[in-house]
Amino acid sequence: MTGQRTVSEDSTAEEILADLKGFFATATAGNTPGPDEDYFALGLVNSLLALELVAHVERRFGIEVGVEDLDLDNFRTMNRVAGFVRRKRSAGIS
Repeated sequence: MTGQRTVSEDSTAEEILADLKGFFATATAGNTPGPDEDYFALGLVNSLLALELVAHVERRFGIEVGVEDLDLDNFRTMNRVAGFVRRKRSAGIS
């Protein structure tokens, strides 16, 4: 996904979800989970894909995911990731 631009800072939750759905469609060969489905519990995400997800979030949304942010609850579902991105951006923490 090199060369992709950062998703706008005023992105809506729906725009963030659309980006995440694209990530999962590619990463899971079309087995895209629903926005509230726990992809870890479904077995769709292993530790390597979890790292790729964190890197994708940092790159696409222009935020830094710190060690303190690596709580599974921030990354368990696409809706939780979208909420996490919006909270990080609104706090002005990159």
